[in-house]
Formats: sequence, C-alpha cells, structure tokens
Amino acid sequence: MYKNRTYRNLVKKNDLVSFNVVVKETDLFIHAGEILADKTTELVLKYRGYIESYINRYPEFEKTLKPWQINGPAPGIVRDMVNAGNKAGIGPMAAVAGAIAEYVGLDLLSSSDEVVVENGGDIFLKTNEPVKIGIFAGKSPLSLRIGFRIDSIKKPVAVCTSSGTVGHSLSLGNADAVCVLSESCPLADAAATSIGNHIKSKADIPKAIDVGKNIEGIDGVAIIMGDEIGLWGNLELITVNSRAVNQSTKVKEKKRLSFITEKSKKTGIGNQALGDSK
Repeated sequence: MYKNRTYRNLVKKNDLVSFNVVVKETDLFIHAGEILADKTTELVLKYRGYIESYINRYPEFEKTLKPWQINGPAPGIVRDMVNAGNKAGIGPMAAVAGAIAEYVGLDLLSSSDEVVVENGGDIFLKTNEPVKIGIFAGKSPLSLRIGFRIDSIKKPVAVCTSSGTVGHSLSLGNADAVCVLSESCPLADAAATSIGNHIKSKADIPKAIDVGKNIEGIDGVAIIMGDEIGLWGNLELITVNSRAVNQSTKVKEKKRLSFITEKSKKTGIGNQALGDSK
C-alpha cells in the first residue's frame, strides 16, 4: 500500500520527471528523462518474482538473520543479495530493497541516460551532474538539514540508509540514521543495517564506524544519533539548511570532510526503508 512520504517532496532534479511505482511492499520513487511507469512496473514484477520464487523453494531465506550459502542455481539478484549479506555478516533480505533499486535502475538506463531510483530510502543513481542528497534522521536536529554531494557522472552510485528509530524495518540498534555510500546498492543496504545493529548509544559510534571500515566495497559511512554525527570515508558533507551544523555537532572521525553552506536546488532525501525488509 502506498504511504505518503513527505520527505519525497524534497527530491528534485529540475531536468528530470518524477513518478511513483508501487508493487506490493516495493514502493519506488523515480526520476528519469521521461515517465517510465509501465516499464518500471514490469521490472519490479520481474525481479520480485525471482526473489519470491527463490523464497518458495527456500522459505528460511526470507527470515534468516545470518549469512546464507547458495547451493545450486539462483537468480543474479538473489546472488547479489547473498553476497552483500555475507560481506556485511547478516542475512540476505537486509539487501532486498537496495537490490531491487539497483536492478530496476540499471535496466531503466537503457531508456533514460539519467536515473534516480529511491526504494524506501535506498537510492541508486546515475546522473550527468553531481546531485545533493539530504538525510532523513527522524527526530534528530540534523534531520533533513545535512546530506552529501554525490558524483555519479562516470558510474552509478548507491546511498542507502538504515534507522533504529524510524519505520518498521528490522534494526537491532538505536541510531537515527546510518548512511552508506558504495558502488553496490545491495551492499550499501546490507552494510547500513549491519552497522546500525552495533549502535545502542552515542558512545558506540566509533565502534560502528570500525565495522563499516572492514566491509569490503564500502566507500563511506555517516552515522547520526541525536545531535552527533560520525563520518568516515570518501564523503562530501553539505548542509541542506545552514543552521544544521553548529558547535554542538560533533564529528567523530573523517578522512575528508567538506562543508557547503548554500541551499541545494537539487536534493534527494534518504530515509529508512519502509517497504522491503532490511
């Protein structure tokens, strides 16, 4: 069932059109060069069908919280989910929203040279110029006020978000938002959940960042809990609202940090997945 998500009102790229496609629990918000709703619906049915068929054969695949081992044939999207879960040390369904976003997005690139696919906060994007992605972090004072500048000109990029305080998807932690940057959307999705599981209090932020460092294929991690943010990796932090970053905002760790105070005209918003399970 479609749910009104007000943060999507802030997802804008002026030269692209936007449309929504909902199939069962999958709720996609897409930017592309033209309305591709029918094609997108077909793609969602196709890839959901692969996953649902695999679950019919192996029902435990849907519920396990542990890495899965494939024995025998499996669709590519299932293999990517399994590989992502194994790298992150959790079950494969933690990668399902990111996997669908990426597989749908890659196919849509045959019809549009720019595509942004958001699946409950897990974002696959390929654009011809850098875009700015804000972070939805529930009741945190930083929510929708800070974000990243993302460059996907040369190749697609994924930004996935998990939360222990927003939405009904499974998280064993208490972070308001854990954002992960990667070239792989399934991996970013699984890693965001895995990292978030380690955060019970603000004191756990450095430890959780260390978890992210050790997941192969992760390019950056941002963790928001209350008024604190921990950063690691190749991230360019921006302020969507210049009041967001003040003296009470504490940066725990970083390799490269850049503040851009002007308000973005092209903004995408990340959120905890409210559709497919994490």
